[in-house]
Amino acid sequence: MTLALIDYGAGNLHSVDNALRKAGAEDVIITADADVVRRADRIVLPGVGAFRACRDALVAIPGMVDAMNEAVHERAVPFLGVCVGMQLLADAGEEFGRHEGLGWIGGTVRLIEPADPAIKVPHMGWNDVALANPSPLLEPGEAYFLHSYHFDVANPADIAAVTDHGGPLVAAVARDTVIGCQFHPEKSQSYGLSFLSRFLEWRP
Repeated sequence: MTLALIDYGAGNLHSVDNALRKAGAEDVIITADADVVRRADRIVLPGVGAFRACRDALVAIPGMVDAMNEAVHERAVPFLGVCVGMQLLADAGEEFGRHEGLGWIGGTVRLIEPADPAIKVPHMGWNDVALANPSPLLEPGEAYFLHSYHFDVANPADIAAVTDHGGPLVAAVARDTVIGCQFHPEKSQSYGLSFLSRFLEWRP
């Protein structure tokens, strides 16, 4: 089983690679080659930083977005987006202006604006993950978060899990063979590794 870990300059690429291997992945290919992604059995899109910078870097790789669309939407390949990799699934992001996302899961990535001004942004550190809809991959627990923008999901059925930081925030999204997590599994110790292990074994 080949797992394509997309290399588009994301800062957490190698820590996600290490976590996938610890979780049991044997054939991880770190790649910026659209043909490798097109043929892969599983795909992981990491990401840290600003929505626009990540989107621009991904789109700049020749054929990559087309390859992702073909693999996921035509071959139903299991796909995981991590942090900004999850946010890129949205229709658009509002960081540094409004920018188009992949449009795989409806919604917009917006600035976290807690009801209580004493609650700090970014949302940083360990927090609870609570299931919003049944999921074969997610369990309740605690994971590590670091983000200032959140995925405001259009359809509640696409929300897999939530966390609370001055109000509910989406912790994970899921639809068909696509799952995305706002938390960092590579920093979430046993919780994150068990999540990645289930992703590796997932047969949607």
